[in-house]
Parts: sequence; structure tokens; C-alpha cells
Amino acid sequence: MRLLRSLCMALSMYMYSGIPVPQVKWEKENMAYAMCFFPVVGLIQGACVLLVLFLCDLLDFSTVLSGALLTLVPLAVTGGIHMDGFCDTVDALSSHAPREKKLAIMKDPNCGAFAVIGFASYLLISFALWHEAALTGASRHVLALVPVLSRALSAFAVVSFKSAKGDGLLATFSGAADVRTVRTVSCLWFAAAVAGMFLCSLTLGGAALLAAGVVFGYYGRMAYSRFGGTTGDLAGWFVTVCELACLGAAVVVEKVGGLL
Repeated sequence: MRLLRSLCMALSMYMYSGIPVPQVKWEKENMAYAMCFFPVVGLIQGACVLLVLFLCDLLDFSTVLSGALLTLVPLAVTGGIHMDGFCDTVDALSSHAPREKKLAIMKDPNCGAFAVIGFASYLLISFALWHEAALTGASRHVLALVPVLSRALSAFAVVSFKSAKGDGLLATFSGAADVRTVRTVSCLWFAAAVAGMFLCSLTLGGAALLAAGVVFGYYGRMAYSRFGGTTGDLAGWFVTVCELACLGAAVVVEKVGGLL
């Protein structure tokens, strides 16, 4: 029952989309394993990507409409919770202010100009990449596993990286988590996602893995150097940027392969 409550907590926390999820009490025992189930949200997002692709093929939608729908899938599944973190992080980084001021900017509920620019740029690039992607049987399954990969890395970081502040949602979850278990399960999720990608396409899977690794490395360095550790908003930034980078890497590999 404890694992089931942790699953429900993870889904209710990271699926602000109107999908009915049983609510559980925010108690430490329920939060201990919640991050273990964070990649389940990625599985649901990946399944929605495959469903949208199936319907687009069935209805013979253009690549423009298909690209627009696929761009909106993450927002529809998660209710934009990760994009909110992305926008807050863009605002904070663009301020070039001292560390404490950056953290204060991320807590500000108002949306700054740089957040709007970053949000629009992200959607534009994501749409263009989905439009360019070949989306064959292999590539669509690789890309459907990317949300699992990004969340496995994010969950690992939550319990491994230093928290930039003592309060906040991420600090609450990381403080209540069973660190060893979450790390182990996150690694298993990561290994399963990578194995699935390689089974679909060694080349595309490798490109996505490389892109995710680069973003993860930058995420850790940026979080410590600019903020003194990670926060919930930075975790959201990582998930969104990681998924975009993996999509971009897959498209580039497809294009290069087509030229050879």
C-alpha cells in the first residue's frame, strides 16, 4: 500500500492535466518512494506521443498539424508544470543577478519578459523539430522513451544534488526520500529506457543518450555555480531541455544519415 500511495503522489504531483488521480496525504512515508515513480509520468507521456502519431497517420494529417499536436503533448499531460520551471529558470538566468536574487526571481509568481521569450522560442523549436523528424517506426519509439529517460535522470538528481534552499517542493521531496532506493530505481528506469532505445535504433538511441548526458552534465554544473544547488524549477528546466535536446539529436542524426 505504501508503494501505491507513493505512485499516486507522484502522478498527482506531476500530472496537472485534469486526469483523475487518487489523492493521498502528504506524509513522509508516502513521499519516501514517490520519486521512484516519476518516470511513470514519462511512460504516460510517451504513450500519448505514440497515440497522437497513430491518429495522425490514420487521419492522414499533414506534418505541420502533427508537429503542432506533438509539441503540445507534454503540456497536455503534465499541465505545464515542467515548463513553468523552465520559464522561471530562464527569467532567473537572464537577470545575471547575484545568487540570492536569482532564487527570489524563481519564486516570483509573475512572468517576466525573458520567460515569455524563452517559452515562445522553446515551442517554436520543438514544433520545427517534430515537423522535420522522419518519425519512422524506429524513431517514434525512441522518442517515446525520451520522457522516461529524462525523468529517470531528474529523479536521480533530486536525491543526489544539493538543494539550493532548505524549503520548497524539491527540498521537501528530497528530504523525505529513501535516497538509496530512489537512486537504485532511477538507475533501473534509466537502463530500461536506454535498452529500449537501443533495441529500436542503435544510432538514434545513442544520439539521444549523448544529448541527455550533455544536458545532465550542464544542469549539474549550472545548478551549483549559478544557484548553489538545485530547485524544483531547475528540475523542470532540466526535463524540458533534455527532451528538446534528445529530439534535436535524433533529427540531426536522421538528416546526416540521409546525406550519407
